[in-house]
This record gives sequence, structure tokens and C-alpha cells, in this order.
Amino acid sequence: MHQRHISYKFLHIIPSYSVQNAQTSTTWKKNMLALRGLAYLLLLQALGEGITHGLALPFPGPVVGLVLLLIALRWAWVREPVAATAELLLAHLSLLFVPVGVGVITHLHLVSQYGLQLLAVIVMSTWVGLAVTALVLRSLLGKGDAHG
Repeated sequence: MHQRHISYKFLHIIPSYSVQNAQTSTTWKKNMLALRGLAYLLLLQALGEGITHGLALPFPGPVVGLVLLLIALRWAWVREPVAATAELLLAHLSLLFVPVGVGVITHLHLVSQYGLQLLAVIVMSTWVGLAVTALVLRSLLGKGDAHG
């Protein structure tokens, strides 16, 4: 009987199904989902910019994009990728402060010159933002109590 010699050199290209490959696959799927969510966010911002410029609206395009995002979040095929993108961005939020810190250090002379005015504006705008948020929340909760 003649024995055939079988070469197994090609087996290195066949992935083995181990726990590590399953975790890598899961991570890859999450990253692809987050990338799709980022594409949705950029698309909605671009649509907002286009609508604003096309209709000559007096407010920024990203605001229109956020309204479009609010509407689009009703669908799970948009909501899930955008949630994955939000999780990814929040996990790396501290990196987003690096350009701001570099900008402050670069213009330190302006901070020293206008520091008190900047501090006053930051404190006042924070208080105004908190007050408006509290008033909106109070009015929304008041409407809910009247019906419930």
C-alpha cells in the first residue's frame, strides 16, 4: 500500500478558535460598532451643516445635527452604534483635555492678563447653566406631577 504524504504547512493560516480569538473578535466587533456610530455622528453633523447653509438658518449646523441625532436615536440601528461610540469616547475623555491644556500653556500671557475676567465669566456661565437646568427640570417635573 502506498502512503500519501500530506503537507500541513498551510495550517498556520487557519485560525484556531480559542478564548483569546473570541475576545479579539468581540473587541473587533465593538470597535467596528463604535466606528459606525462615529460615522453616524459625523453624517448627522454634516447634514445639520448642509441644512443650516442651504436654508440660511441663523444658528450653527451642529445644533441642527444634534436635533437630527435626537430624532435618529429612536431607532436601535442608530442608537446602539452611537452608544458604543459614546462609551469609547468617555473611556478616553481625559485625552480630549490635552489640546485645551496645551492651548492654555501656549497663551499663558493672556491667562495672566485676563485671568480674573475669565474666572468671572466661567463662574457666572456655570451658575446660569445650572439655574436654567434647574428651572427646566422643575417645569418638566411639575408637568409630570399634574398628570400623574
